Amino acid sequence: MSAPPIAPALPAFGASTPLFEVLRDPRGRDVVSRHLPELVHSSILHTLHSFPIGLVVETESSLEHDPDTRAALLAELRAIDRGTEAVLPEPEAYVAPSEDYEDESVGVGSAPASWTETVPQYGRFELRLDGPSAGNPFLDVDLTALLDGPGGSAVAPGFYDGEGVFRLRFLPQQRGTYTFRTSSNARSLDGITGFFEVTEPGASSHGPVRVADTFHFAHADGTRHRPIGTTSYAWTHQPEDVQLRTLESLADGPFTKMRMCVFPKSYLFNENEPDLYPFEGSPEAGFDFQRPAPRYWAHLERRIEQLDELGIEADLILFHAYDRWGFATMDPVADDRYVKYAVARLASFANVWWSLANEYDLLFGKSTDDWERFARIVQDNDPVGHLLSIHNCRAFYDQTRPWISHASVQRQDIYKTAENTTEWRAAWSKPVVVDECAYEGNIDQGWGNITGEEMTRRFWEGAVRGGYVGHGETYVHPDDLLWWAKGGTLHGSSPARIDFLHSILAEGPDVLEPAPLDWDVPRAGVEGEYYLYYFGFNQPTYRRFLLDPSTEYTVDVIDTWDMTVTCLEGTYSGRFRIDLPGKQFLAVRLQAVR
Repeated sequence: MSAPPIAPALPAFGASTPLFEVLRDPRGRDVVSRHLPELVHSSILHTLHSFPIGLVVETESSLEHDPDTRAALLAELRAIDRGTEAVLPEPEAYVAPSEDYEDESVGVGSAPASWTETVPQYGRFELRLDGPSAGNPFLDVDLTALLDGPGGSAVAPGFYDGEGVFRLRFLPQQRGTYTFRTSSNARSLDGITGFFEVTEPGASSHGPVRVADTFHFAHADGTRHRPIGTTSYAWTHQPEDVQLRTLESLADGPFTKMRMCVFPKSYLFNENEPDLYPFEGSPEAGFDFQRPAPRYWAHLERRIEQLDELGIEADLILFHAYDRWGFATMDPVADDRYVKYAVARLASFANVWWSLANEYDLLFGKSTDDWERFARIVQDNDPVGHLLSIHNCRAFYDQTRPWISHASVQRQDIYKTAENTTEWRAAWSKPVVVDECAYEGNIDQGWGNITGEEMTRRFWEGAVRGGYVGHGETYVHPDDLLWWAKGGTLHGSSPARIDFLHSILAEGPDVLEPAPLDWDVPRAGVEGEYYLYYFGFNQPTYRRFLLDPSTEYTVDVIDTWDMTVTCLEGTYSGRFRIDLPGKQFLAVRLQAVR
């Protein structure tokens, strides 16, 4: 038996080593943190990641007149032995909830209980238990319930909501009678039983979104869902008036999905402190990762409900690297507890999607094993089975992993974005959602200064290739109110054109599948029934077509920028030619006459 191959030794850190590579090593991060704490906590840190550490240090203003510290920092980095593993601080140890949390004087199932006795299909069942508050119930008490109903059995987790209140929620997907029975290490919460009735769904309630037809989406009741996404990472962490303006903008806009972070964000244009935090504590005193803050979570729940009222899915990002509070660098036990708590609270919301991370590969302290473990925790604690993804910065996660329901993509090429949808569909056999194709705006970063025309073009390009493209907006604002960061008001030119695209798609078949034919123009549709050609930044003055001569088609010329549809007279079949306006961003729609 041959010996396993020896991994090549990593080169020593030097002045030319990229900053992100130094920060990825805990010892390198420690060196930089000690000498340049203001850099490590800077809101622009991630804009410097790809630059050599020597150049970053040389241009750091705090060391402008301190060459000795610059030299000492680089010397300490060079001295790190990259052939040995870093010795990390002892992490928090997991302690299982004790069966002796309540003594035998407490009656089994004695906690006062109340619950929703009638629930609409795809609504929320909630059981409230007024139970113990000794010690730290967030850690010390485990609560679940077995629910039996028309669709079979399911186990739902409960959670502590502070002040002696425990809650357990469930989203029923079939009508009929359900029974429940609780299990807990706390005697007063154990063995509580009851039943509830699930009735007709509300008129606008269609249930959670699922993958449908391999590459597309539909709600649980079969209603087709077309994700027209936008991103506003920290909108729920802003002042109340800004959050309300965000909801007003969404009510007037075309979007059916919102990417948003559970944790607050520290980055360019995200430097304000939020009013609420997910854990008890403060930036000055630190945060207690063993005590979630119920007021924060209730606020997040209300915003998710308001999105649902607008018909918008909440694509919840559980982790991200843009952090100055310690939420991105919690111990594994704290990470796991947080994920379980978030899922227990929010899995009963029909409009939730889970995203394990925004730019997972920038969370240097987390490994593939961590992400796989988080995925198991989500799936084990979500009886609904909401959509689940993980989002990249530089390197794609293995999108073939079975727990990944759809690919949540950030562009890897500066120019090509939605054009890659074709190859990504072929590689992964899953829906492709290009959540970050760059943003319409005018900031200095290349990802945030494409035009409205280009944003609209990418939406159309992705659609005719059988995928879904996401929007974002980053226009400079005197108060740093950029939609992508904080929400507020939309200023760009693309949302109206995205809405126009949505109307065109809604008039066609349920889903668009690519229908390759011509080498120079993408098209999609249903063979022999419907075709949508998109010419993008080309500007043809005419086009020849060759189709089955036995089928007659009507022809519409669509100006995707001016948002007009010109219906040509008569019908066409076989070989034919049509005249076009000779401008960019044209589409042609052919519909069979039956």
